Amino acid sequence: IQGYSMRGQFKQEHYKDFITDLQAKAKKCERFFTLLDGNDQATFQQRYLWNELQKCAALTSTNVTDISPLVYSMRRTKDQFEIALIHNAVQITHMAHETVAGMIEAGKKEHEVVASAEYVFMHVAGVQAAFPSVVATGKNATMLHYTGRMHELKNNELVVVDIGAEYCGYAADLSRTYPVSGMFTKRQRELYDIVLETQLYIESIAAIGMYLRNEQYPEQSLHHLAVAFLRKKKYDKYFCHGIGHFLGLDVHDVGDHNVPLKEGDAITIEPGIYIPEENIGIRIEDDYIIVQDGAACLSHEVPKQADEIEMLMNKLH
Repeated sequence: IQGYSMRGQFKQEHYKDFITDLQAKAKKCERFFTLLDGNDQATFQQRYLWNELQKCAALTSTNVTDISPLVYSMRRTKDQFEIALIHNAVQITHMAHETVAGMIEAGKKEHEVVASAEYVFMHVAGVQAAFPSVVATGKNATMLHYTGRMHELKNNELVVVDIGAEYCGYAADLSRTYPVSGMFTKRQRELYDIVLETQLYIESIAAIGMYLRNEQYPEQSLHHLAVAFLRKKKYDKYFCHGIGHFLGLDVHDVGDHNVPLKEGDAITIEPGIYIPEENIGIRIEDDYIIVQDGAACLSHEVPKQADEIEMLMNKLH
């Protein structure tokens, strides 16, 4: 078996021998293995590269095997060493959240809060962010993956902070929602507690045999059960994303949602309520490993009760 790696954009003359080799192997009906999952954006470059190679090598009939299901299943299940790496990423992200909680106050800009989190990642811990850090205040918090970062924090508004460190290639992903003034208003606390109740409920039922998200089995789908829970509270229409995702070598890691959760899966649980007309966005997100008797939270030490958030902010200020 031979393995090759090359850029999606390439000049044929640079790979003349390789292309000749491909043609020879195709004539011998040798098998080619590659990632060709058409439903996964992460394999776009791989699919593009293969299409270009087929064109320039004049490959018309080749034996191609899509190995993405095999690779995805191998990446989904984490061993103890991988879990330890994710936990280290979580601990660094915990430090960053504590720093952020001490930075948040009226008059600060979103990008200043981002800088404080990434200072911990890069300068203190010597790692990088696993994804572009999100710090969104006021109405910006109702937009998923907001990265504008130029707005000023104002009293009586909330700030969603969605950050994660990458440690030895493995990602963490933790979201917390902070009140700029250090205290939640009555309305903010009401909504915050509903989001937290939703997360704790899903955490309690996440287990081997459940699905992260599966349309065919809604009674076993954590996402559908979260929506049903929020529907009872009359806030399901304000929950506009999935309940979670797989975690690992990428922050939104690969994994087949049609395959039930199994021991060793790393996932997030991240309910939210987003009400643009009230300038309120709330998300609470933690990282979990599926174990024999349920789901173990890797980020349980990061404060998330409303009282804990307020105490932490007041202590740091």
